[in-house]
Amino acid sequence: MIRADLLVDELAEVATLADGAVPRRGPAMGELGLVPSAAIAVDRGRVVWVGPRRRLAREVRLRPGARRLSGAGGTAVPGFVDAHTHVLFAGDRAAELPLKVAGASYREIARRGGGLLATVRATRRASDAALLEQSGARLARMAAAGTTTVEVKSGYALEHAGELRLLRLARALGRRSGLRIVPTYLGAHAVPPEHARSPDRYVREIVTRTLPEVARRRLARFCDVFCEPGFFSVAESERILRAAGRLGLGLKLHADEFVASGGARLAARLGATSADHLLAARPADRRLLGRAGVTAVVLPLTAFASTTARRSPARELVDAGAAVALGTDCSPNTWVEEMPGVLAAAVHAGRLSPAEALTAATVNAAHAVGVEEAGTISAGRPADFSVFPVPSSSAFGYRFDLRPSLVFRQGKPISPP
Repeated sequence: MIRADLLVDELAEVATLADGAVPRRGPAMGELGLVPSAAIAVDRGRVVWVGPRRRLAREVRLRPGARRLSGAGGTAVPGFVDAHTHVLFAGDRAAELPLKVAGASYREIARRGGGLLATVRATRRASDAALLEQSGARLARMAAAGTTTVEVKSGYALEHAGELRLLRLARALGRRSGLRIVPTYLGAHAVPPEHARSPDRYVREIVTRTLPEVARRRLARFCDVFCEPGFFSVAESERILRAAGRLGLGLKLHADEFVASGGARLAARLGATSADHLLAARPADRRLLGRAGVTAVVLPLTAFASTTARRSPARELVDAGAAVALGTDCSPNTWVEEMPGVLAAAVHAGRLSPAEALTAATVNAAHAVGVEEAGTISAGRPADFSVFPVPSSSAFGYRFDLRPSLVFRQGKPISPP
């Protein structure tokens, strides 16, 4: 008999995502491991049983004082994994929206003193307390929408001490929020103004000074680079990522967001864990990612928020054989916090099926951030899951307004029951 200290019962359906290879590709992205008329038993923060309610009484016994909660005919899904965020920042860039609507490009806004460097100025000025308060509030709203694991990038300090500070604050955000935080070093987000005339000096500082310190202190799990004309070239990106790899950091790449500049090909050549954005990636480059085993992290609301004519290439990437994951890209440029809306955009704009979108937001996203124990509801895994007040997982992607009634992280409610 299995013992449990928490039981979530009376569920119409559980999407376990528990069976099959990780990450999922092709037709396997549509396989959700559905259990109808189900319950989930948890003990000491981990799932110990998930199955049909008809077997519950003979297979599970509750410990004295255990909690028994009703799923009220809803659907349980793994906690969402947000595979790409810039959630740690100060201020906002609402004043830039009229420029974007009028057709100004990302680079044009930056040349006028706005864009990414405007956020760098605000973040450098902000105190630790202010950054923790503002970013913590964003994470709380993410959690209330069903997210339990969040990749958090640095990249809004663009100086040695400032980037280390942001990575330390990312760790503190994990402790405060209760969420699983996966820190990524993104010092190569842009060339800071003080190095505008000597970008090679900044690259050298990243490679010889900051990356070794990040690795020595174990402040980040990954290193990311914004590989794009006007930011970091393919050669500069490769130099930084190869140095990061030698230090034991995983590799990520902002690739081919605005133009097809070789970022996706570099990610494939280096065997990066993920290549993100990919709005401008060519068909041949999508196939390269699939063959190289690089997960394509798609950010379907970024194109919408940037008011571009491009749409997310999620369908094309799946058809090219790539494993596809999802993220909000939460940032001052794409202020998106809730993953259910990202799933809907991935379906309506990216042309994924609802099942593919759910896979991309859970088990595939977990793989993209190197946390293989996340993204499924299965015995032995952390009890990170949400219950949504819908009778079937088919509502994901169809409904834009989904909000969970219950959210658990390691078996503890992080949204009021």
